[in-house]
Amino acid sequence: MDIQKVLCDRQIIESNPEIMSGTLVFVGTRVPLQTFFDYLEGEAGLTEFLEDFPHLQTQVLQVLEVTVKAMLNQI
Repeated sequence: MDIQKVLCDRQIIESNPEIMSGTLVFVGTRVPLQTFFDYLEGEAGLTEFLEDFPHLQTQVLQVLEVTVKAMLNQI
């Protein structure tokens, strides 16, 4: 399963050359998907990301859901 394709097909993330030079962002925003992963890797974590970007809660949950399903299907 191509996670990026699924997330784009479900209109959770998008890549548009006119938005942040084509960087993957959450649909309707200029918030890069990489920023979410940076929070997860750093000390800030999920809670702080959602505090900083509360309008992305639904999309974040969808990203996690798709990722987990993809991982479980590959085991």
